Amino acid sequence: MPPLVVMGVSGSGKSTIGTLLAERLDMPFVDGDDLHHVANKVKMAAGIPLDDEDRRPWLDAVGARLAAAPAPVVACSALMLAYRDHLRAVAPDAVFVHLTGAESVIGGRLARRLHEYMPATLLDSQYAALEPLSADERGVVVDVVRTPAALADEIVAQLVFLFG
Repeated sequence: MPPLVVMGVSGSGKSTIGTLLAERLDMPFVDGDDLHHVANKVKMAAGIPLDDEDRRPWLDAVGARLAAAPAPVVACSALMLAYRDHLRAVAPDAVFVHLTGAESVIGGRLARRLHEYMPATLLDSQYAALEPLSADERGVVVDVVRTPAALADEIVAQLVFLFG
């Protein structure tokens, strides 16, 4: 299996689904949140969205993990095509798993969880930045309305169909 990036806005289930995929596919899991510099975490905790300059070192770290062996599953928002291109420049075989969902569904999830540095107030900025996977990008798109186990099963089935 190629390296996988589980992408989507905050609250879409990247870490949960990424962990399940890693278990099912016998791949290591990396939470991209753990690769943020402290300054980025402080900025987000204050409710300030990151800009491209803030994200560049983080994307470099995520890309380095994607390029490492064995191929991992990495939870990373990867909201914009430019960010995904940045990751593919280092890990050209990367496949993206886009977790989508209505803003009301994702917002409800965020309202029920506490996150170290990602307040629900940043959700609007994430949807504003989101550029869904295009037809020429390697990946799968799934709606997050089902249970995590059902989503993981569906994603694995799609990946096995696409990549053996």
